[in-house]
Amino acid sequence: MAEKLDQFGIDYIEGGWPGSNPRDMAFFDEAKKLNLKHAKIAAFGSTRRASLMAEEDPQLKLLLDAETPVVTIFGKTWLLHVTEIIRTTAEENLKMIEDSVRFLTENGREVIYDAEHFFDGYCDNPQYALQTLEAAQRGGAINLTLCDTNGGKLVSEMQAIVSTVCNHFPDTPVGVHCHNDSGLGVALSLAGIESGAALVQGTMNGFGERNGNANLSTIIPNLILKMGAELNCAPNLSKLRDLSLFVDEMANRASDTTQPFVGTSSFAHKGGVHADAAAKVKHSYEHIAPELVGNRTRVLVSDMSGRSSVMMKAKEIGVDLDARSPELKNFLGELKELEFKGYEYEAADASFKLLLSRFLKGKTEDFELIGYRVMVSHQTALNRVISEATVQVKIGDEIHHTVAEANGPVGALDHALRKAIAPVFPEIMAVELIDYKVRILETEHGTDAITRVLIESTDGQATWGTVGASDNIIEATWRALVDSVEYKILLDSEK
Repeated sequence: MAEKLDQFGIDYIEGGWPGSNPRDMAFFDEAKKLNLKHAKIAAFGSTRRASLMAEEDPQLKLLLDAETPVVTIFGKTWLLHVTEIIRTTAEENLKMIEDSVRFLTENGREVIYDAEHFFDGYCDNPQYALQTLEAAQRGGAINLTLCDTNGGKLVSEMQAIVSTVCNHFPDTPVGVHCHNDSGLGVALSLAGIESGAALVQGTMNGFGERNGNANLSTIIPNLILKMGAELNCAPNLSKLRDLSLFVDEMANRASDTTQPFVGTSSFAHKGGVHADAAAKVKHSYEHIAPELVGNRTRVLVSDMSGRSSVMMKAKEIGVDLDARSPELKNFLGELKELEFKGYEYEAADASFKLLLSRFLKGKTEDFELIGYRVMVSHQTALNRVISEATVQVKIGDEIHHTVAEANGPVGALDHALRKAIAPVFPEIMAVELIDYKVRILETEHGTDAITRVLIESTDGQATWGTVGASDNIIEATWRALVDSVEYKILLDSEK
């Protein structure tokens, strides 16, 4: 992850707190082997303890042992924390800050000083808050970062306080470090930069404690595209979405589809009016060109769709439509009727393309279903549950009748279907089901409610989504599975 951030052009990568846990120390050991082109690795820690000299403090020694070119340390700003949390005097706290920064600086480290709870401390006692920064400056800090540690400040407060601090320290750069507890992490960070700060701290995709830290995936494009800021990562801005997805993948977390700039829904158009306008003039409904951040325009087809939406969606998936085609009006009617029955095509491009091909191009189904059966049995003696599916289909003049077992009914049905049609369409054996989602619609109907099944499949090269809907979950699954293999057959025939 550090290498990816470096390649993108991030300036500082804070890798954790040496000594707080074995994992963080292991990172710094590995980081020494990295050949970073631009970024500087920073170790994170706190000022010395009140009872120790800086050179005696084991935590400061661990910061040096990390052998990073930069160290970020935090100290207390708010007198409440000084007297009630670390239980020392205001004067001793100032010495702790200055001594710690000087010790690290004299040992060859660049020190970024994080003023913890700065805004709360400033509102409580502005004179003392500034004195803590002066202590860090005397120690040799290269940057004085103001932290909204509780994430509770508003934009107007941020602007006023950061402006005051920047005027007070004209020769030392100021930074901002914001949290998202009030939903303002990004707004506060941008306001801090507008008010004179030169460094912004945050996390990719907003990862962080409680409600998260300020989201760099949103801050970076705003700084570059909206505020004209000069960032080292500006030449790589088109790789921002890829970086965001990579970080989510490394964290084993599903990406936020609604995340600004990089989310899959950021430049998605659903309503017919929106889609029509975007088709004529893209920036009429897009605040930036999505390609600038590595994203793209998407058209979502639904019961809100008009002719323009379908035309754009068809073009997106490689189907040419005649806007004057009389079949298009009938297709829209069919689409809306299917969505009324529970189908949804926003995450099922493959099912939509098949529907379009069947309805407008007369594509016939590759095989005809005669029938299927699924049985689930609990084998008490073996203490296991086994599912068995039987599928009977007709391909041309031949009937194929197969049976398959699996742990669950979906797997059994999938295996039996593919065994039945593989002798004629061997390419479908490359298809693998990688995700399966169930949504219960009209929950007030209880077990009689309509069920929507979304399946994501891959052949190792392409990935596609299919949908099925029914008041029977197995039938909904069957319809999504059939679309999945038929789409693979369509893909190979197009090649």
